[in-house]
Amino acid sequence: MWPTVPCVRRSPFVSVASVLAVPFLLVACQEDPEAQGAVPEGGDGAEYGLVIHGGAGTITPENMTPEREAEYHEALEEALAEGYRTLEEGGSALDAVSAAVVVMEDSPLFNAGRGAVFTAEGTNELDAAIMDGESLNAGAVGGVTGIRNPVELARIVMDESPHVFMVGEGAETFGRQYAVEEVDEEYFFTEERWEALQRALEAEEETSVAPTVLEDGKTLGTVGAAALDRNGNLAAATSTGGMTAKRFGRIGDVPVIGAGTYANNETCAISTTGHGEFFIRNVVAYDICARMGYTGADVEEAADAVIHGVLVDQDASGGAIAIDGGGNIVLTMNTPGMYRGHRLAGEDPVTAIYQDD
Repeated sequence: MWPTVPCVRRSPFVSVASVLAVPFLLVACQEDPEAQGAVPEGGDGAEYGLVIHGGAGTITPENMTPEREAEYHEALEEALAEGYRTLEEGGSALDAVSAAVVVMEDSPLFNAGRGAVFTAEGTNELDAAIMDGESLNAGAVGGVTGIRNPVELARIVMDESPHVFMVGEGAETFGRQYAVEEVDEEYFFTEERWEALQRALEAEEETSVAPTVLEDGKTLGTVGAAALDRNGNLAAATSTGGMTAKRFGRIGDVPVIGAGTYANNETCAISTTGHGEFFIRNVVAYDICARMGYTGADVEEAADAVIHGVLVDQDASGGAIAIDGGGNIVLTMNTPGMYRGHRLAGEDPVTAIYQDD
């Protein structure tokens, strides 16, 4: 339960800037118990479960063939199956989100791992993060190359180092000490991503606009997962190849804990997808959790307030998936589509692509 007075008994959310935190803390400190607990204690939620996403954006039936739709559904179902199997067998939420994200990193369909987009220089720079809702421990990597599954390297950073965030060559060197799997640059090459880079560079020449601010009109690519395990613990993980034609070592929201990835057993686990700069500026994942903790909003109310309120007000596109400690889920977006899926204890897997699915 969210704490009664005094508030200093709990610390996960007191790090918000004081000008924003004080009003919320006053609400959270009310003695009315119904205004405190953000995490349902039962109800309609599941005992355990998993939600995933594979990126949001301008995803419409007009831009999709039936064959392509089937490929995405199959890939999402495979990711759900891997993560759910872990939970069903009594594994941790951390292991489940990692397993699900690895499947999507290994698929050329998604902008993460093997399907990562190209930088302006024709290389691939990958970001990933993972967070444990029980301990608030987290690991993140940014701008890594040659790592087959960046989410596994992020997990190594979390489990084997005193740090949270490592970047570039240093992160890769650290990972080698723990035998992280490496691949050559050809592994990441896909014709579709290469052609997207050429279009972005041509557009820059024609418009004199840096390609890093141009979307490809299809997806804001990221993959992610959030899970609740049988022990009541939450976890989230996210991975991305970033933006097509990005330059200057640009890193987006995915590995920034609280922006693209967050988990806290007291509230929920979150993975987001969208225009990373806006997700960083608004600390989107943390904001959703904080709204639950400080105001007593449920996970759907909190997520919708940010995705359809805060971001829309700034003309920012994207979505979020979340699961709370009561097994309640939300998959929300302010775009025409988001590759997504969920599977809850005792239920069949569900996958969807378009907003109105």
